[in-house]
Amino acid sequence: MDPEFLRMLVCPRTRQPLRLATAAELAAVNAAITAGSARNRGGDPVDRQLESGLVPTSGEALYPILDGIPILLSAAAIPLSDPAP
Repeated sequence: MDPEFLRMLVCPRTRQPLRLATAAELAAVNAAITAGSARNRGGDPVDRQLESGLVPTSGEALYPILDGIPILLSAAAIPLSDPAP
C-alpha cells in the first residue's frame, strides 16, 4: 500500500491512525477464519482468508483489505483477541 495513502487513513470508530497488519496478526485472524470462529463487529462470519489488513494504533481490530481495497466500515472490522499494548 502506498505509504502516502496509508498516512491519510484513520479508524472510522476511534479516529486513530492505521498501520498495516503484521504477519502474526494476519496469521491469527486467518487461523480463526479456518476454524470457523472469526466474526466481524457486525456479527457476520468471516470466511475469506486475508492477505492484508489495517490495524488502529490500539490494536483492537483488523480492517480487511480485499482485492486491494481497504474496507473501513466499523461493522466489517474483525476484533483481535490480543490487542497490542
